[in-house]
Amino acid sequence: MNTIDIIPLIKQPRKVTILSHRNPDGDALGSSLAMARMLTYIGHQVKVILPSEYPYYFDWLPDIESVVIADSRVSYANTLIDECDLIICLDFNSLDRVDNVSQTIATANKPIILIDHHQDPMPFASYMMSDPLASSTAELVYRFFEELGLLHRVDAAIATCLLTGIITDTGSFKFNVNPTVFSIVSQLITKGIDYQQIQYNIFNNMSAKQLQLLGFCLDLRMEVVPEWHAAIIGLNKADFQRFKISRGDTEGIVNYPLMVGDIWVAVLVTEQQNLIKFSFRSKGDIAVNELAKRHFNGGGHKNAAGGSLQVSFNDAIAQLKQHLPSVIQYSSI
Repeated sequence: MNTIDIIPLIKQPRKVTILSHRNPDGDALGSSLAMARMLTYIGHQVKVILPSEYPYYFDWLPDIESVVIADSRVSYANTLIDECDLIICLDFNSLDRVDNVSQTIATANKPIILIDHHQDPMPFASYMMSDPLASSTAELVYRFFEELGLLHRVDAAIATCLLTGIITDTGSFKFNVNPTVFSIVSQLITKGIDYQQIQYNIFNNMSAKQLQLLGFCLDLRMEVVPEWHAAIIGLNKADFQRFKISRGDTEGIVNYPLMVGDIWVAVLVTEQQNLIKFSFRSKGDIAVNELAKRHFNGGGHKNAAGGSLQVSFNDAIAQLKQHLPSVIQYSSI
């Protein structure tokens, strides 16, 4: 994306709609809210649309109460897209990630800016800032502000949102890091944010139910396969009913098996209403995004990916065990 081409879109006040993906995580929320506040500061009318509800433990983020949830207000969400002058898509690379507003975006006769760090973006945007080597979309949003000469407008609220995106997508700087992101974080910390409180809000904000669910998963639902250096956690519909699992309750569970030294791959398999979802994590050179892409209709990053199948829960586990050894076999760990 040539930033010079973007300047005319940003210079004059417009109605702007910002969209991110379903089941929004910290990066989706942080990058969207930071972008919205910055554009509001420079005179635009801005609305943020999310296809589905965000996890409750992000309630503390600045301006999050103004987000429009398309699941519950689909007509209003589509009207906002129809009536805006500019669409900005953040943290997704395919329109199937935005559910019931995807068709409105696909047929929108207006400029669309895509800022994202996932591989193989679909060509639906007029302007694209795509870098799979970036730690997060929040990092790219910061770089976008920098290229437009807007860094002087970054305040504590914007910095808090951007840091949330960076911290969550790097697992508190355990993966997807690069020299640029540490330089960005050092600058954000100078904006008067409460860094310790942000970390606390992200990682020490579990409910008692989530903690009980975590213990249940590790004790009764984790299968360790030593010869594959892998661990599989499976949650079926009965488990969902037992714990009354809602959006965000399983967030982070897939990371725990990787705390074991000789576990290189962890997979969380969850039985949803009409499909089976897979969440993949790995260490080192094990590219779980390739596994997700080839066999599970998904993709993502090298060490963090997702996918889905429309099969039974037992068939999903069987297919996972069929394909999982291949990703271990060629690893250099």
